[in-house]
Amino acid sequence: MYKKNGAVLVLSGPSGAGKSSLLKEIIEDIGECYFSISTTTRPIRGNEVDGIHYNFTTVEEFKKEIEADNFLEYATVHGNYYGTSLKPVREALNNGKLVLFDIDVQGNTAVNNRLGDITTSVFITPPTLSELKKRLEARSTDSQEVMTDRLKMAKREVQRISEYDYLVINDNLKVAADVLRQIAITARIKIPTDKINEFVQQWEDIEQ
Repeated sequence: MYKKNGAVLVLSGPSGAGKSSLLKEIIEDIGECYFSISTTTRPIRGNEVDGIHYNFTTVEEFKKEIEADNFLEYATVHGNYYGTSLKPVREALNNGKLVLFDIDVQGNTAVNNRLGDITTSVFITPPTLSELKKRLEARSTDSQEVMTDRLKMAKREVQRISEYDYLVINDNLKVAADVLRQIAITARIKIPTDKINEFVQQWEDIEQ
């Protein structure tokens, strides 16, 4: 019953919180997964590869997909569109995989609205805003203007932590990874409402 259920694990948090690094630490330990790749209209960066890091597209094409209702969720971030295509998510869930999302707080709301009964959500953050600023500066991938925007957004996102099932403070990578690993393993055995109803009907196997 448990192994065949598809489930969703949402990871949110400020850019620079270490979500990708944490996933690398645990990915071999949490079973068969599908990492949902976002579609975006932002320019490709450095060593990024289309179809691996993101599905890069034009604003025109993105808007066509919105009109066709082909996104599980989408949002505008720093002037660019980001969205999650529904088709590969459905396929992964039907195959009993854990679908991993790296999305913002708006995306988390959208996913919960449509897949809430099989979704576990985690907010990941450094211990303080000043630590986040240090990490963004050390990364050196954004302009000063973009970095300022990211810090402002982070302050807004932190105010919505209560919307998540778990909070992981990424102060020590190994410790945070251990916590996230436990959460991911637990998420896999979350049972959707239709499966619960099915079990209840089967459970009443004798008449009184």
